[in-house]
Amino acid sequence: MISTKIKKLRQKFSKYNIDGYIVPKNDEYFNEYSSPDRLKFISDFDGSAGLAVILFKKNYLFVDGRYTIQAKSQSGKNFNIIEIHKKLPWKVLKHRIKLGYNPYCFTSIGLKKYFKNYFTLIPIYTDLVRNIKSKKITNKFFFLKNNISGKSSRNKIKKVLNFLNKDKSDCIFITAPENIAWLLNIRGRDNPHSPIPNCRVILKKNGKIYLFTKKTKIQHLLKKNNSLKIKLVDQNKISIFLKNLNSKKIILDKLSCSLAYENLIKNKIDISSQNDPIYKMKSIKNNIEIRNIIKSHIFDGVAVTKFLYWIKKCKKNITELAAVKKLEYFRKKNQNYLYPSFNTISASGSNGAIIHYRATRSSNRLIKKKDIFLCDSGGQYKYGTTDITRTMSLDKQTKKIKNIFTYVLKGHIAVASANLNKIKRANLLDNLARKFLNKKGLDYPHGTGHGVGFFLNVHESPVAISKGYKMKIKPGQVMSNEPGFYKKGAFGIRLENMIYVKQLKNKIFFKNLTMVPFDKDLINIDLLNYKEKNYLINYNLEIYSNIQKYLTYKEKFWLLSQF
Repeated sequence: MISTKIKKLRQKFSKYNIDGYIVPKNDEYFNEYSSPDRLKFISDFDGSAGLAVILFKKNYLFVDGRYTIQAKSQSGKNFNIIEIHKKLPWKVLKHRIKLGYNPYCFTSIGLKKYFKNYFTLIPIYTDLVRNIKSKKITNKFFFLKNNISGKSSRNKIKKVLNFLNKDKSDCIFITAPENIAWLLNIRGRDNPHSPIPNCRVILKKNGKIYLFTKKTKIQHLLKKNNSLKIKLVDQNKISIFLKNLNSKKIILDKLSCSLAYENLIKNKIDISSQNDPIYKMKSIKNNIEIRNIIKSHIFDGVAVTKFLYWIKKCKKNITELAAVKKLEYFRKKNQNYLYPSFNTISASGSNGAIIHYRATRSSNRLIKKKDIFLCDSGGQYKYGTTDITRTMSLDKQTKKIKNIFTYVLKGHIAVASANLNKIKRANLLDNLARKFLNKKGLDYPHGTGHGVGFFLNVHESPVAISKGYKMKIKPGQVMSNEPGFYKKGAFGIRLENMIYVKQLKNKIFFKNLTMVPFDKDLINIDLLNYKEKNYLINYNLEIYSNIQKYLTYKEKFWLLSQF
C-alpha cells in the first residue's frame, strides 16, 4: 500500500521538474497533532515528529531518538531511517538535487536548518500528498470564562500591545493557533487531542483584531459577545488580506509562520523577526490556572489510581489495547473529562522500549506477569491538561530491573525536590535526573521534561528540561518530570509526573501536580537514602489525602500499602 502511494508521488516528479519531494509531519498550522497527517499517509510512521524525503530510487525518514525503533518497525521496509539529531538531511542527501515542497507547511528557518543552501528547493503550491481523507470538522469554537482562564482577553491583548509599542511595530501576525487560543480565551476541536481552534490573527497597534478562520465556527459567539470588536475574515482570503495589508513594520515569528505567508509579507513590509511573545506569556500560569490544573490532576489521579489497582488485581488476561480501553473507562467516569491529551502508550515487555509506542491490532500483546508494563497517558479536562507515566510489575522482578527502576526514581525525586533558588537552569535539572543512571553507564534518549499548556497542548514550548537547554526556571511554569531507561527488545521504564514552580516568599520550589503512587514492587528500598524515603512517604500521604474519598475501601487499602 505504502509503496503504491510512493509510486504515485514519484509519477508527479517530471511534471514539476524535481528529483524528490519533502513530506513534513505538521499541517499548515504547524500543530503538534495534525489532521490530515501527510507523513503517516506516505510512510505509515505515526510518531509526533518526523520528516520524509522521497526520491526516485530511495526514501528517507528522519526522526529523533525517541522514534528510531518505532520508525524502523513501521516504515523500515520502504524507508532508510535516520536519526535527525545525528545526521541532518543536508548531510545525508546528494547535494544540488531539486526538491519540491509545500511552502504552506514549511518555515524559512526549518528549510534552512534541514537543507541549508545545498539543494534547489522548489515551492509547489499544489499539495502532492493530497489524497488524504481527513475528518470533516463540525465542532464550533467556545469561550473560556474568566474563572477558568484566570485573565480576560482584554488583559492579555494589552500585554501584546505593549510589546508592539516597545518594538515600534504597526501589527503582529500571530500564526500559532495555540497562542490565539490563549490570547482570545477561545478553544475548539480542530485537532486530535488538543482543544485548539485552527485560526490566525493580525493584531494592530490600535487594538483592531482580524481573525482568519472558518466563519461558521465562531460567528455564533461573536453575535452574543464581540466586545473586542473582532473582525472575521474567511480563512481562504488570508493571502489577499496580506497582499493588501497597509503597514510599515510587522512582527512575525519565522518559527511558526509558513514560508508562503512570509514571502507575501516580506516583499512589501519591514519584518521584525522574533519569537511570538505569547509563547513566554502563556508559559507562566496564573493562580487561577494553577488552581484549575490542580483540580484536573485530582480527577486524573483518581482515574489512574483506580486503573493501577485494577491491573494489579485483575486475574484475567489483559492485552495492551484492553488496558487502554479500561483506563479511558475510569477517566470517563468524571464529568469534567473530555478526551485523551495524546494517544495512550500501553506497552508491555519489549514494546516498552519503543519510547512512543502505540498498540495496534497487529502489535497488541498480552501484559504478561513476567513483563513490566509501561503506561503513558493523559487527559483533557475542562480545567486543564494532564500527562502521566507509570511503570509497573504484575509479579516479582529481577534485582537488576528493580535497581534500574530505582535509579530512574532517584533521578525523578532529585528533580522534584531540587532547590530552585540554587539550581535555576533547566539543563542542570536534566543533569540531576540522569546522575544516578549515568553512574552505572546508563542513560535515556529524550529530554527530562516538557512544558504543558493550560487546557491546550500537552507539549508546550518554550518550557523544557533537557541537555544544553539553559532555560531559566520561573514561578508559574508547568512541566513534566520524566526520566527513563529503555533496553531494546526487553523493557522500558519511565516515571512521569507533572510539576509546577511555586514561590513562597523568597523560596522557589517544585510542587507535584500528579496524584498517583509509584509501584512499590519495583523499588529497591536499599538504594534510597533517608531523604528519598521521606519524600515518597510525604508524596503518598499527599495523594491519599487528595483522592481517598473517591476510592473504594479496597482501593484505599491498596493505596496505603504503597507507603
